[in-house]
Amino acid sequence: MDVQVFHGDFPVWAGLLVALVVVLAMEGVAILSHRYVMHGFLWSLHKSHHEPHTGRLEKNDWFGVMGAIPSIALIVAGSLFQLGDLLTWIGIGIAGYGAIYFGFHDVIVHRRIETGYVPRSAYMKRIVQAHRLHHVVQSKEGTVSFGFLWAPPIDELHRRIEENRRQGLAVIRKNPVGRGLADA
Repeated sequence: MDVQVFHGDFPVWAGLLVALVVVLAMEGVAILSHRYVMHGFLWSLHKSHHEPHTGRLEKNDWFGVMGAIPSIALIVAGSLFQLGDLLTWIGIGIAGYGAIYFGFHDVIVHRRIETGYVPRSAYMKRIVQAHRLHHVVQSKEGTVSFGFLWAPPIDELHRRIEENRRQGLAVIRKNPVGRGLADA
């Protein structure tokens, strides 16, 4: 069987542009799903990410599997079933976001794979600090910063956490919990 990934109905430059737009749009999807799904009705899975644990895997890792399914389905539908290059490029964009997420969240922030990398740019310092502030709250309510590649200014996050604490929405930890955070 001759399998072609691309069938020529989309120029490569246009496909790359579609994939880039999808990567950017996926940050919005991630923010919404982190806020309303992970800290909502699927907290039972995500809670493992906010608690001390040992071992390589946690229940929260199922979200990575769930995110990979539409990417794989679109790439297969677009290429193997020849339903169009657009679907393939959208699937590639979702996969690209997943790879960026893994590199940022699991490697840089939580150090599930130790690289020795130390954030030095203002952007990387802010995004890492924002995720650490997300882990300062021990309950599913009252936390802040649900994005992975974008975060509000740190001063604003501190203000919102304090406001949530005063309203009784946030229970604050002295040491953020989550792989790689307690010793940060």
